[in-house]
Amino acid sequence: MAGTTTAPRTGAAGQVDGVRRPVLRVVQGGAADKPAPGRVAPARAGGAARPARPAPRAVEEAGIRGLRLTRRGRVVVWALGLLLVAGVGGAAWSAQADGTAGGVVVVRHVVEPGETLWAIADRAAAEGEDVRDVVLELMRLNDLPSGDLLAGQTIVVPAR
Repeated sequence: MAGTTTAPRTGAAGQVDGVRRPVLRVVQGGAADKPAPGRVAPARAGGAARPARPAPRAVEEAGIRGLRLTRRGRVVVWALGLLLVAGVGGAAWSAQADGTAGGVVVVRHVVEPGETLWAIADRAAAEGEDVRDVVLELMRLNDLPSGDLLAGQTIVVPAR
């Protein structure tokens, strides 16, 4: 039959001549059934559209949509939590004293005009003690940035 054409045979939804082809349909329905704006939902073989996947209830109630924590994220959160607990516990452990330490017995001294830190350290040094060490101790005890003193300034001197 030379001039005769046959129309393609259509069977189930999306099939032409036995070959399955995708069919797209625009579907209207409730909020859960709606695809994203401007998108077309693919049709199922039975003719019904696939509903959109709802957000997890707890996330939706919190007002955070689409937030998910991966396995790696959960590991990082746990690790940070453990570091925080260890840091707080470590600070408490590091504050423990080894025992009772003897404090330095000091006397107050008012600096006279012309008096130097070296002269005060020389008088305060014990027999055989290096005066340089005593000068450094005086600077540490009085929180002095240098060895300069002013007349009338009150400093503490170790009593020996």
